[in-house]
Amino acid sequence: MDHMIFEVGTALLLIAIASVIASKMRFSIIPFLIVLGMLVGPHAPTIGIFDFRFVESEELISFLGRIGVLFLLFYIGLEFSVSKLVKSGRNIVFGGTIYVLLNFVIGLAYGFLVNFPLYETLIIAGMLSVSSTAIVAKVLVDLRRTGNSETELILGMILFDDLFLAVFLSVMSGLLLGGATSIGGIIVSVGISMGYMLLFFIIARKATPLLNKLLNITSNEIFIIVVFSALFFIAGFSETLHVAEAIGALLFGLALSETEHSKRIEHLVIPFRDFFGAIFFFSFGLSIDPLTLGDAAWIAIGAVLLTIIGNLLAGMIAGRNAGLSHKASTNIGLTVMARGEFTIIVANLGIAAGLMPLLKPFSALYVLILAILGPLLTKESKPIYAGLNKIFKWSKAKEKDKSVG
Repeated sequence: MDHMIFEVGTALLLIAIASVIASKMRFSIIPFLIVLGMLVGPHAPTIGIFDFRFVESEELISFLGRIGVLFLLFYIGLEFSVSKLVKSGRNIVFGGTIYVLLNFVIGLAYGFLVNFPLYETLIIAGMLSVSSTAIVAKVLVDLRRTGNSETELILGMILFDDLFLAVFLSVMSGLLLGGATSIGGIIVSVGISMGYMLLFFIIARKATPLLNKLLNITSNEIFIIVVFSALFFIAGFSETLHVAEAIGALLFGLALSETEHSKRIEHLVIPFRDFFGAIFFFSFGLSIDPLTLGDAAWIAIGAVLLTIIGNLLAGMIAGRNAGLSHKASTNIGLTVMARGEFTIIVANLGIAAGLMPLLKPFSALYVLILAILGPLLTKESKPIYAGLNKIFKWSKAKEKDKSVG
């Protein structure tokens, strides 16, 4: 146990060093932490008392990373305005449908183009269709874009994408793993997921006075114990209903977003969000062995290029339909481009079902490239928009909107 604590301490020290370097370079810490995780792990050397393989502590670091996802999603749920979200419902459904449909069709076409069998092609299409909620949330926070004109639509599209993921996983699990093979069983599973999400929207709209009373706690110590206990319980309970624990955290944040205590919760949760969130991205990199990536390099690069094109196109269609500027619409496509934890979940389903071994290195490389490239492109959205504007001549004058960067 003592050695495990030392290993975790070593990992945290490496995370701190990488974070300081990223800050000095004015860079998103996400790519730094993912690459850092890849450089260490099972294939890394042991130097003196420092064991960079993190063998004993791997499960603990992974668990701390899961906590990081919960805090990231909980915080981003607090940033939602449910009333505005309801008003923007039609735009979100349209944008989410365009986003999922366009990426899924591109994935199907690409899978058949590289001669993958049917089930592998469906898995590829699913992987290309799901953005990383954790990375998108982190990027919005890091770049201080939570108040931008396009952010509500981005969050709504991500929530819609997560709903698609729940449906996709339910259907593919039935097909591949022999669980809910009947149409009725699949419909029940999907209905439970959708009903669970709807419940939190209703709570956020109707139960605010009750939540205000329950959270009217003077002591910060007791207040944070109550909120965090509820967060972990709801996240865990969500898993029992086959709704991702991260989505449960997002929905709980959503339920608290309209209470008079939301700003107090945000203030208290920020240090936990930043600390555990950093561990998540490090642990994600820790799970990738760079020596296995070569076999799938060209196929992954092709999928990345198609994803960039598909996301920019989907973001432009969704944003313009919602009445947003070309600049804000470009931000949408760039922000939702990152791939991460959910793409890995889809790939793992295919791997567990005994599909092509190539899925593992393909998913690792595809996610790695977009987990690094997505935040970088989002950060550089100003020059990217300027370049696109020169080509398509959307506006001769500078567009006036609320989006920043």
